[in-house]
Amino acid sequence: MTDSIMSKAATMEIPINSNGDTGTLPEDDSLEQAAKLQWSLDEKDLQQVMVSGPNLNETSIVSGGYGGTAEGIIPTSSIKGPAVRYNAEFNKRIPVTGLGSNMHHSSSSSSMTAEETTRGVAVEKLETMKKWGLNTYKCTKQMISERFGRGSRTVDLELEAQIEVLRDTKRKYENVLRLARALTNHFYNMVQTQHALGDTFADLSQKSPELRDEFGYNAETQKLLCKNGETLLGAINFFVSSINTLVNKTMEDTLMTIKMYENARLEFDAYRSDLEELSMGPRDAVAMARIDAAQQQYQVQKDKYERLRSDVTIKLKFLEENKVKVMHKQLLLFHNAISAYFAGNQQQLEQTLKQFNIKLRPPGADKPSWLEEQ
Repeated sequence: MTDSIMSKAATMEIPINSNGDTGTLPEDDSLEQAAKLQWSLDEKDLQQVMVSGPNLNETSIVSGGYGGTAEGIIPTSSIKGPAVRYNAEFNKRIPVTGLGSNMHHSSSSSSMTAEETTRGVAVEKLETMKKWGLNTYKCTKQMISERFGRGSRTVDLELEAQIEVLRDTKRKYENVLRLARALTNHFYNMVQTQHALGDTFADLSQKSPELRDEFGYNAETQKLLCKNGETLLGAINFFVSSINTLVNKTMEDTLMTIKMYENARLEFDAYRSDLEELSMGPRDAVAMARIDAAQQQYQVQKDKYERLRSDVTIKLKFLEENKVKVMHKQLLLFHNAISAYFAGNQQQLEQTLKQFNIKLRPPGADKPSWLEEQ
């Protein structure tokens, strides 16, 4: 037992200074104190110490024995690295990291960012709905005032007359388009009937020897008429297609711009009336702020109205030039083709199609006719 005590004391009397080198041996009283302390710690006390464990934040590692110099004291707070906790049951040290707090902080920051983004989008939508509602209210009020003759409206007499002429022209051209399609439908049926009649005459010419020549003449006549009818049908289809483009695309595009212009005119008059009402009211600080805001809105609507009015004027001018150009060509085509067909001038009819670069569908093609595609 004495040897055991001495060996344990010997292991504790090797001093370590702050540089990690061995130093000089302490005095004998340090050895005796260590031996007495070793005997005083029985098994129960030792187990209690192991269970409770030292507080790593307050414990210092003492080197050089219990009576060593202060140079051997190393505070654990200066040791870098992950913290550990002591598990007395399994006699292990389990590292404790700070990942939980970092993850919690990261998720909290991301949730706050997402919440702020959602809130910003909601505020923006709410502001847009507010502006739309206010603008709709003012325009509806202005429209009702104009209907009942209580409100004033901005009128451009020359432009309004041109717009009315365009609408009337569009209605008349739509009627021409409807009649031309009806003519195409009827003429197509006639051509098909002539084709069937010519086939029937040719068949009877083979089966009736006594009337072979008469049936043969009529069969040839119907086939010639069918061929010229298909040529005329191609010219009429081209005429209908061009009129349809002029009416349902070119004119419609101009009318869409006119509709935008009329909406801008209504908004302009609504904000103008609002500014006039505010100008006739009191002139305190709050009223002046409202007047300034109304003046800004009025200027914005005025610029929009004038810009669209200019666009409508330009489009009406170009539409008129395009309409004259297109209709001159199409009316000339229609006249020459109809005249050549009913005059029986096949050569002039074919020349008319070449003049306007019209290509007919080859006979026996599987592609459906223009009327069937409609």
